[in-house]
Amino acid sequence: MSDNSARPIIIKRKKVISGGGHHGGAWKVAYADFVTAMMAFFMLMWLLNATTEQQRKGLADYFAPTIAIARVSGGGAGAFGGDSLMIESRLPLSGQGGVPEIPLTEQGTLSGEDQAKLTELANGILGKGGDSLIKELALEHIITDVTDEGLVVEIFDLEGAPLFDPQSGQPTSVLREISKMLVETFAAVTNRISISSHSRAYPSVLIDNPAWDETTARAHVTRDLMDLHGMDPDRFERLTGYGQSKPLLSDPMSVRNNRLEVTLLREMR
Repeated sequence: MSDNSARPIIIKRKKVISGGGHHGGAWKVAYADFVTAMMAFFMLMWLLNATTEQQRKGLADYFAPTIAIARVSGGGAGAFGGDSLMIESRLPLSGQGGVPEIPLTEQGTLSGEDQAKLTELANGILGKGGDSLIKELALEHIITDVTDEGLVVEIFDLEGAPLFDPQSGQPTSVLREISKMLVETFAAVTNRISISSHSRAYPSVLIDNPAWDETTARAHVTRDLMDLHGMDPDRFERLTGYGQSKPLLSDPMSVRNNRLEVTLLREMR
């Protein structure tokens, strides 16, 4: 046998270079930030091209902390002047809001004196030129409009904030507050009052559609609330429940269709 102890021992050393592969990975973080910024930029460009001027204004108002959403873009026509809850049957006033001018030429339209008085009342409700007579939270449920019929105060449901409790059917604190405010405002004049109630659509599979009974009952409850706060009961001219027959939105099942219209009727001459 050969003597293995005489063989030389060979030692191989490998040179290890650290940091030469991924360079610590910092570039990946920077690249991810760049890609995210570019995605946000292109999304912004797409939104600017795909939205209308009114929609862009509503988005800008929503993200501006110094703008009162309910006063400027809370959703409707007339003195409220909002755009964000746009409804097809009423064209909102863009910009600063205000009460639309009513033709004064024919008998049966508002006189200049009536127009001025109803405009003053509408501005008082919404706090134009001063503090509102109603809490800011309740203001989100209201739009006003001066029409040939008179001053229309529209009170409507918001998502998650109904005017009536869905289970008991009783008026919520918001509607109670609004009813009290209306009585205080309408006390400045002697015009008669009408109340109409409207409902969103219910599924057609229901055997008994509750919309008619529901809107009739809600008109009566609103009258009772105003009566409770001191309204002269002889000033009420009519109470009407329209069921789901007059939706405001193209989606008839939208909660925005749940609304009350309390109208301070013009004085007949």
